[in-house]
Amino acid sequence: MRESLRGLRRLAMLAAAATCLPGHPVHAAIPDISRIDRVEALRTKDHPRFVQRLQQLHRQVDSLGATERRQLRYLDAWQAAYDGDYATADASLQDIIDHAGDPALVAKASARLMDDFSINRRYQAAFMLAHRLVLDLPHIQDKLARFIVLANLSQVFGAAGQYELALDYARQMEDSPPAGESLCASRSMQVTALFNSQKLTSTSPLLPQAADTCTAAGQPVFAETMWLVLANLHLDEGQPGKALALLQRIAPGITANQYHPHMESAGVMLGRAYWKLGDARHAHDYAAAAVAMASPDEVNETLRDGYEVLYRVAKQRGDAATALAYYEHYAAQDKGYLDEVSARALAYQMVQQRVLAEQLRTAELGRQNDALRMQQALDTRAVETGRLYIALLLLTLAFIMLWLFRLKRSQLRFKWMARRDSLTGILNHQHFISEAERLLSTLQRKPGDACLVSIDLDHFKQVNDTHGHATGDAVLRHAVAICQQHLRPGDLFGRLGGEEFGILLHDCPHDQGVAIANRIRIAIAAAPLDNGDATVAISASVGLASTDNSGYQLLRLCMEADAALYRAKRAGRNRVHADHGDAGDAGIRGAKHG
Repeated sequence: MRESLRGLRRLAMLAAAATCLPGHPVHAAIPDISRIDRVEALRTKDHPRFVQRLQQLHRQVDSLGATERRQLRYLDAWQAAYDGDYATADASLQDIIDHAGDPALVAKASARLMDDFSINRRYQAAFMLAHRLVLDLPHIQDKLARFIVLANLSQVFGAAGQYELALDYARQMEDSPPAGESLCASRSMQVTALFNSQKLTSTSPLLPQAADTCTAAGQPVFAETMWLVLANLHLDEGQPGKALALLQRIAPGITANQYHPHMESAGVMLGRAYWKLGDARHAHDYAAAAVAMASPDEVNETLRDGYEVLYRVAKQRGDAATALAYYEHYAAQDKGYLDEVSARALAYQMVQQRVLAEQLRTAELGRQNDALRMQQALDTRAVETGRLYIALLLLTLAFIMLWLFRLKRSQLRFKWMARRDSLTGILNHQHFISEAERLLSTLQRKPGDACLVSIDLDHFKQVNDTHGHATGDAVLRHAVAICQQHLRPGDLFGRLGGEEFGILLHDCPHDQGVAIANRIRIAIAAAPLDNGDATVAISASVGLASTDNSGYQLLRLCMEADAALYRAKRAGRNRVHADHGDAGDAGIRGAKHG
């Protein structure tokens, strides 16, 4: 199966979140800086000292002016959020936004509050606040406040999947950084945006540049994040040896800093590297240690990848019970991560629709005011006024209908996009799984038969490497079109990831499912893609599991189909293997003679 860019997305987002708390250098040597500013500069450079100085300011509160007292309240709110007391922090930040009157302080409090909303999964509130900050950004003159706002905007738009916007705001951080501020934050966030949009490779010069910049700025955690991103890219590009060497080089620093996300991610990546190098024992040990670090309710991509390594090792060892347990953890982590991504994307779209609706309502109110003024001016001309009024009402009605139509079309389009794979147009992984579970539950009550078919294109990486990713995308669409020609209206067809597809054949016994799977395999092999410059031959390996042998639980069917697919791969590819049993063996023979 194709290796996708994964595992480090969460870590990259953590780096982005941390940059929202810039390590502003201590300005003790600058005589005209206020004592509040000097304390604020210590937040992430020397946090224990920051807490100590904050307590000293409270003992000296009577000597502070009104402006300094407002700044002190902001620092108290910042520390409350740092300690996890978001209720206290958010109430104070909102009060500062409503009453401070200082544009720079309001901007910093808004950025901090937006970050708190995002941390606590209040995504709609975070995106609405981001919209207001975007409107206010041209008017923010204070360089530190502008820097913090840009960092938070880059983070929140990245969380919504708007990577181009995230990259643009990260680059703007370099235009006018605060005095003494390094480029570590900006470059780290640029790496984050490029990595999440899959536009970063292991040879990108920005990666070592960002790591060196952060090291020189005394920000080792950010530098280690950059090296972990590079190690992840080595793994996804099929260079586990390079990844292992890099991870071993940075391991002492990660251990010394004791930053939990780094330790967890490094352990999982070491497990992945050893697995790719054929060392199952070390792969298991590192992955198991990393998974053990997580809290019981933690859900992220890193844990998903760790459980995947453990599942593959247990499966290779023939320990079916342990493999099944790990696969269940893997599936739960994968579903939880996809649900979180969907929640952020849906919240962003809902806020966009709300902003659009507010703009349309404002425009409509303006039109209504114009209509009233026109009515008053034309009171002496009753006939003309009546006609104009009717015409205006018709135009208003048409405008509202057009707006409702556009809003409904946008909602339907977003619903379709949430269910479909953007490249091939078939069901995406998450929706295929949910629909398959629903259909299997229905068939179990009837009862009825079903077959789960797992299809993986052979040597697809060579197609990308030889002909380019554009041709690889064309091959995927070509294979999907061939499969659809052999499917019935009631069958489910989805893209599980990369070049792997899943089909749930509805009301289909085992032998019929094997026959359909074999026809699909033969059709794919018999129809190479002509891309103009060359003809690309393709074939597929197919694994099949049926409810006859494996029951109606989707997880069990997935495991059996996956196991059959791997047997087809090991047997030489371009063939169909079915789940265990006499009928399954017949399916294998049919594939060999097809």
